[in-house]
Amino acid sequence: MCVRKGESRSMTVSQVPLFLPVAELLTSRSLSPFLGSGEGLSFQTFLLDEEKGHLLLGSRDHIFLLEAGIPCCTGAVTRSSECANFIRVLHNYNSTHVYVCGTGAFQPLCAFLEVGGRGEEAVFHLHTNTVESGRMKCPYDPWQPFASVLTDHHLYSGTASDFLGKDTAFTRSLGQRDRSYIRTDVSKDYWIDEAKFVAAHAIGDTYNPDDDKVYFFFREASRDGSAGDKSVLSRVARVCQNDVGGLRSLTNKWSTFLKARLVCSIPGPDGVDTHFDELQDIFLLPTRDERNPVVYGVFTTTSSIFKGSAVCVYHMADIRAVFNGPYAHKEGLEHRWVEYEGRVPYPRPGTCPSRTYDPRIKTTKDFSDEVISFIKDHPMMYRAVYPVAREPVFTRINVDYRLTQIVVDRVPAVDGQYAVMFLGTDVGTVLKVVSITQENWATEQLLLEELQVFQAPSPILSMEISSKQHQLYIGSRDGLVQVSLHRCQAYGRACADCCLARDPYCAWDGHSCSRYIPASKRRARRQDVKHGDPSGQCWDVEDNMDSTQAEERILFGVESNSTFLECVATSRQAQVRWFLQRSGSERREEVRHQYTKKHKPLDYGRKPERLVKTHSNTGRTHWVFYLLGD
Repeated sequence: MCVRKGESRSMTVSQVPLFLPVAELLTSRSLSPFLGSGEGLSFQTFLLDEEKGHLLLGSRDHIFLLEAGIPCCTGAVTRSSECANFIRVLHNYNSTHVYVCGTGAFQPLCAFLEVGGRGEEAVFHLHTNTVESGRMKCPYDPWQPFASVLTDHHLYSGTASDFLGKDTAFTRSLGQRDRSYIRTDVSKDYWIDEAKFVAAHAIGDTYNPDDDKVYFFFREASRDGSAGDKSVLSRVARVCQNDVGGLRSLTNKWSTFLKARLVCSIPGPDGVDTHFDELQDIFLLPTRDERNPVVYGVFTTTSSIFKGSAVCVYHMADIRAVFNGPYAHKEGLEHRWVEYEGRVPYPRPGTCPSRTYDPRIKTTKDFSDEVISFIKDHPMMYRAVYPVAREPVFTRINVDYRLTQIVVDRVPAVDGQYAVMFLGTDVGTVLKVVSITQENWATEQLLLEELQVFQAPSPILSMEISSKQHQLYIGSRDGLVQVSLHRCQAYGRACADCCLARDPYCAWDGHSCSRYIPASKRRARRQDVKHGDPSGQCWDVEDNMDSTQAEERILFGVESNSTFLECVATSRQAQVRWFLQRSGSERREEVRHQYTKKHKPLDYGRKPERLVKTHSNTGRTHWVFYLLGD
């Protein structure tokens, strides 16, 4: 998404999603619950392997191995304990083993799990002789926010180091004898203060592997003013993977740690923005350049005045630009962060040691005392990271729920590629949203569906998307469900209905609304995601129709009988209206709301009538009610 200078930009949001309850999703076989679900099992840790076709699921006292695309259990590993052991870490260590950590009844433990084969030949074995302490690798509390990533056989974790959760740190470790253990400094005034970690990702900055970094995202307490002025802000931070700490003052501490504020706000009048300061989830959408994924973030408000959530999108180039910009400076607790205007030592603090950059600097222990002292007191960047176009791509304000999770799928369509967002909520529903940029650079957010995936309201704890299987895996405290990414058949049986749905997954194939496949040899693939105009796409639309009428159907009523009027359009980008037109009259009278409530019958009277349904290319559906005869 980009905005050209001198051009205006606006955002509109479709407010009428297709709501699908659990019963309807089950009936259509679009949703499959995991039979191993149970109350309090806490399904919040997933590890999906698209190539091997399986899904590892961590829960309370169990690790399940599921066949991807089929919610059945191939095997289960149970660790018996007097108290619960909640699995919070599942990472591929190599082609045959997975590194696993659990809370261990407030005594975190880690071990290696062997996973291999498929079906009856599947290998699923926990090596108990590898059990080791999980302190600083896994949280004590099963509900504590936590983030980790395993790369190059090293585990990077953001968690609390103590039982009470007061001391939070970002660490690197793996194995009791590993000498590369390293953590953030304990200075709360400068480094990390009461952090709630959200995500961690290994991302290379350049073609030089010495520049590989780990980026992590969190929210923390901020005391920019007086000691009593405390707020919550979201951050993005990074460390070099080849960081081995300083020689003296930062021994076993990061010597390349930098952080910056992550802003998600709605611009307001007079420069007063509405901020969403509490980061809840991060999703990285890969691009052709693995060093530049698109970063999607879910944020909520800290305000007690109104309740709201937002999704903001960031470019890695903008994040790197902030880390390459000016540092912030703070002289004491009573001072706010200001721009540092003094001399910056060489090499620039935060730079990864590399022989390509400077042959004299082989490791971070070769950094001068000046560099180490500078980064110890200046880990904050002065400029903040702002989202694309400096505003959210999606917001939900003054609703009875908050967004908690996000996954994104890049979907090819007839008129281009679209990013489809699946957003989990704290009431157990999933929103399906597509972002559309029009010719005038205005951004339209279409809320396509709202899915009720659990019978009882329960916050969604985790989501994993399988683009290969076209499935979404959703976990809560009490269950796991698998949901199809698309439900094309729900959009109706006409070309106009399918076109008006504006779902990138779906297209009219000449017979039905079905999944769109770019490589399909079918010639009749009708789809218009950008505009949703059936008049230019559908063969069953008469050429002589004007711009407000794209389809007509006739339904005959029965004399002295009653029937139900349909009030919910198959396309949720449409509206349903009823009109009564008497014989011999050109005037139409709209049937008011009290007659169009769901499941309420409307008496046809003594004369037969016909019902005509019309679609407009502006996204409205009209039902016209005709009386035939006197």
